[in-house]
Amino acid sequence: MPSKAKTGKKLVIVESPAKSKTIAKYLGEGFIVEASIGHIRDLPQPSELPAELKKTSVGKFAVDIDHDFKPYYVVSADKKKKVTELKAALKDADELYLATDGDREGEAIAWHLLEVLKPKVPVYRMTFGEITKEAIQRAMGNLRDVDTALVDAQETRRVLDRLYGYEISPVLWRKVARGLSAGRVQSVVTRMVVDRERERMAFKAASYWDLTGQFGADAGSFKAKLAAVDGAKVASGRDFNDDGVLTSKNVAHLNEELAASLAAGLQDASFTVRSVDTKPYTRRPAAPFTTSTLQQEAGRKLRFSSKSTMQVAQRLYENGYITYMRTDSSALSDEALTAARRQASELYGPEYIPQSPRVYTGKAANAQEAHEAIRPAGDSFRTPAQVAKQLSGDEFRLYELIWKRTVASQMADAKGSTATIRLGAVAADGRDAEFSASGTVITFPGFLAAYEEGKDETRGDDDSDDARRLPNVAKGDALTASEILAVGHETSPPPRYTEASLTAELEKRGIGRPSTYASTISTIQDRGYVRKQGSALVPSWIAFSVIRLLEQHFSDYVDYEFTADMEGDLDKIANGQAVGASWLRHFYFGEDSDPGLLSIVNNLGEIDAREINSIPITDEITLRVGKFGPYLESSAATVDPKTGEIVESPRANVPEDLAPDELTAAKAIELMETAAPEERVLGTDPHTGHTVVAKNGRYGAYVTEVIPEMTEEQIAAQPVEYYKNGKPKPPKKPVKAKPRTGSLFKSMTVESVTLDEALQLMSLPRALGEDAEGNLITVQNGRFGPYLKKGTDSRSIGSEEEIFTITLDQALEIYSQPKQRGARAAVPPLAEFGPDPVSEKNIVLKEGRFGPYITDGITNITVPRATSLEELTREQAVELLAEKRAKGPVKRTATRKAPAKKKATAKK
Repeated sequence: MPSKAKTGKKLVIVESPAKSKTIAKYLGEGFIVEASIGHIRDLPQPSELPAELKKTSVGKFAVDIDHDFKPYYVVSADKKKKVTELKAALKDADELYLATDGDREGEAIAWHLLEVLKPKVPVYRMTFGEITKEAIQRAMGNLRDVDTALVDAQETRRVLDRLYGYEISPVLWRKVARGLSAGRVQSVVTRMVVDRERERMAFKAASYWDLTGQFGADAGSFKAKLAAVDGAKVASGRDFNDDGVLTSKNVAHLNEELAASLAAGLQDASFTVRSVDTKPYTRRPAAPFTTSTLQQEAGRKLRFSSKSTMQVAQRLYENGYITYMRTDSSALSDEALTAARRQASELYGPEYIPQSPRVYTGKAANAQEAHEAIRPAGDSFRTPAQVAKQLSGDEFRLYELIWKRTVASQMADAKGSTATIRLGAVAADGRDAEFSASGTVITFPGFLAAYEEGKDETRGDDDSDDARRLPNVAKGDALTASEILAVGHETSPPPRYTEASLTAELEKRGIGRPSTYASTISTIQDRGYVRKQGSALVPSWIAFSVIRLLEQHFSDYVDYEFTADMEGDLDKIANGQAVGASWLRHFYFGEDSDPGLLSIVNNLGEIDAREINSIPITDEITLRVGKFGPYLESSAATVDPKTGEIVESPRANVPEDLAPDELTAAKAIELMETAAPEERVLGTDPHTGHTVVAKNGRYGAYVTEVIPEMTEEQIAAQPVEYYKNGKPKPPKKPVKAKPRTGSLFKSMTVESVTLDEALQLMSLPRALGEDAEGNLITVQNGRFGPYLKKGTDSRSIGSEEEIFTITLDQALEIYSQPKQRGARAAVPPLAEFGPDPVSEKNIVLKEGRFGPYITDGITNITVPRATSLEELTREQAVELLAEKRAKGPVKRTATRKAPAKKKATAKK
C-alpha cells in the first residue's frame, strides 16, 4: 500500500481545554492542539465487566490478581466520543506530541493515549512546568519518551486503592453502616482527626495564676509579667501534662489565693531593674510555595479550603500565570531566581536583596524534587497590578500571594534586636517577685517589606516577643508600679486540626502526596466522617466507630508509619527501583510471616458490631452509633410505675452540632434527663382497632399506627397453594402492611398531640372534590408548607391549620387566579454574615427549595450536609462562596433539535 502523504500537521494532546487554548498561542502554525479532558479510560466497576470475565481472577476487582495484577481498563462511556475525535485528528497528523502534565497522573494519561490511539507516526513526550512562550520553546528542545516507571507507579497506586477499598469497605458496611468507605490515605487522615478529638476528650484542665503589672521609668512605661517567685520559675501552661498534672520540677505553682496575696503585697513595693539583655534579631524568609505550603497559607491568609485553593491554582496555571501547582519542590530555576531578585531590587531597592541567590531544599518526609516551586510564570514576573484586570477576585488574591512569597524568598533577612528586661521587688510578706518583659524592634525589614508567613494555632502561653520598643533603662534603675493584678489561667486542650494544620502534619509525616491532600480532606467531609466547625475539623461519631474497627482489625492499614513507608515504596517504583506487580503481590498475598491483606480479611473472626459502635460516657450511659445516627442509652433499669415491670432502656438523641469532646458526663446526664419520650401511645383507631402512637424521629415528630404482625396460627390458616406436582407450598411470609403516618404540625409536640389530631394527620391528603373538568383537588402538608394539588398543578395555602378547614370553593377560587411565582411574602434570611470580601455584597443564609443555602446575591452555594447551621460562621460562608466561584459557572449543554425531515417528493 502506498504510504500516507505528509500533511505537515503536528497533533499535540493536553489534558484540559483551557490549557490547549493557552499553549496553542505559542506553538505557531502546523500544530493542532486537542484536549483529552483528563483520563480517557479507567478500571470499570466489577459489575460492568463482560460476563465471561466475572468468574475469573479479574472478576473481583477488574484487576487480574493471578497474573501480575494486570488492570482491565475500559474507555469511559463519556470519553468514547473524545477518543473518536482524537483518532480522527491523528489521521491527518505526521507527528504526535503528548503534552500532559509531568507528574505520575499526567504520565499515565499520556500512556493511556498511546495504548488507545495506537499511533503509526513518531510520538514525542513533551513536558513543561509553566505555559509561557519560553517554557514551550525549551520543552520542544527536550522531548523524550513516556516514562514507564512513572506509569507503573501510578498504576500501582490505582490498583492498590482498588484492593484496599474493595476488601475493607464491605467490612464497614456489615459492622458499622452501609455506604461507608475505607481508603489508603483517607482512613489514616480520618484517624488523625479522631485521635486529636480523643486527646481533647481525655484532656483535664489545670488552673494556674500569675501577675501582670504596668511599670514606668523616665523613658516610658511598659507591661511585664511575673516570671519567678523566690527564684523559682512561675508555672505556666507548658508545665502541665494533658492529665492536668504539674510535671516540671522546681517551679512555683500559684493558686488564686497565693497570687492575690502576692499582688496585694507588691502594691507599695519598690521595683528596680535587675538586668537588661539585648540580643540581635535575624529572621529569614520562607521558601517559595510547594503544593502543601500553598494550601496551608491560602487557608490561613485567604480562608480558602484546600480544594478551592487547588481549583484556583489550576486555572492560573492553565492560563499561563503560574508554574505547575502540584510539586514537592521549593527550588527555583535560574531564570526565576534572576526574575525574583531583579523585581525585589526594582521595587524595594538593591539593599533588599542578598549578595547571592537563596537556595531552598525540601524538608518534608518523602519529598520529591521533580518540579520547580510554585511561582509566577515567565522569565520575568508580572506584578499583581499588571494582571489585576485579567483575573477574577479569587485568582488575583492567590496570584498576589504566590508573587509576594516568591519575591520575598529572594530578599534579605529582616534584622533588629530583642531586649529582655528583668525587674523585681520584695513583697510585704517577704516573697521576692521577679517580672519580665520582652520586645523586638525591627531595624531593617528586609523580606518583611514584601511578605510575612502566617501561623497556625498553638498550645501553651503566648510568650512570643511583641514587636514593640521597650524604654531605655539600665540595671539598678528605679521603676514605678501600677495595676499589679492577679490573673487566672487554664491549660488548653490540643487545638483541633484546620485544613492548613492537617495538611502540614500530613506532609511532616510523609502520608500521601501533597497533590492529593485537597481531594482527601474534601472526601472525608463528603463521607460524613468530618465536619467543619468554624475552620476546625470535627470528627463525627461514625468516624469513631470506623476508626475503632480499623484499629482493632486492620491496625497496619491505619498506622501512620506503615502508611508513610508505603508511600516511600511507591516512590521507589516511580524511580525505577522497584516493580509494581511484585510489590502488589506482597501487599495482597503476603509473604512468609508477613500476612497480606487477603489473609487478614479472610481471618477476621467474629466482630462484635455493638461493641464497635459503643463508647462509654459514664458508668451507666453509653453512646451508640445507630442506623439513624448517634444516641445515648442508659443501662440503669427503668421501672414502669404502673405495672412495676422493667421497661426498655431509656434513650436520648445526641444533637448533630454537639462535638464529641463536648459530650461530657454532665452533658450526657442532662440530655438523658431532658430527652423527650421516643414514643407516646395516643389510643386506638376506632375504625381499624390499631394502636396510634406519636414518635420523635430523625426528621422530626410524627404519628403512626402500629399494625400487628400475623400470628403463626393466622399464617397457617391462609389458603394453601400447590406446586405443579401437587405438593403444597410452604406458607408465604405475609407482606408487611405499610402503616399510615403523618408529620406533626409546627404547633404540635409528641407530648401534646391528641388521638383525634393524629387520626386527622394520618388521613391526609384530604380530598376536597373535583373541578368542572373532573380533576380531583387535594390538600396536604409538604416540606415547604401546606399546599393544594390538582394533577401536576400545586398551589401554596396560608397555614397548616387551613388543611382541615379549606373548602372546595376556596380551592377553586385559588386555582382561578394566575399562578404566581415568587409573589409570596419575602422570607427573612436565617442569618446574615456581612459583606463578601470579593463581591462586597451582603452574605445571607436562606432556606431554599433544596435546603439551606448561602448567597451574596450573585453566587449561591448549598450548605454541606456535614455543616451545622447553628455553628456556621462568617469565615465558612466566605470560604464556601469562594469555592463555588472557583469552580466557575455550570456549563449547560444546549439541546439541539434535529432538523425536520423533508418529505420525499414523488417523481413525476
